Amino acid sequence: MENPFEIIKQRLDRIEKLLEANLGNLCNNKITHSIPTLMTIKDVANYLNLSIPTIYGYTAKKNMPHSKRGNKLYFDKNNINEWILEGRQKTIRDIERLADNYILKNSRHIRNI
Repeated sequence: MENPFEIIKQRLDRIEKLLEANLGNLCNNKITHSIPTLMTIKDVANYLNLSIPTIYGYTAKKNMPHSKRGNKLYFDKNNINEWILEGRQKTIRDIERLADNYILKNSRHIRNI
């Protein structure tokens, strides 16, 4: 018959190794996600399938996130993706969910009127 404390120790050792491996992966992912992927104006134009003058127009009006060093414009790919998703149109289902949540949240106020 095996010692129950030995079984527990073996399982804890395995759990510890798994946690260390996952923690290492988590740290590596944070490092790679925190480094911005910089793009030039040509890269952004190709990525968005827009003309370079259009990109210049967006940046001149401060409508598109960008950085400027000297005469060069730089774009962070993550910021560009977020900027694109800001313009996402809600579906009818999204709007219905928002309306349902609003009604549920404010139902006390509506009953008192």
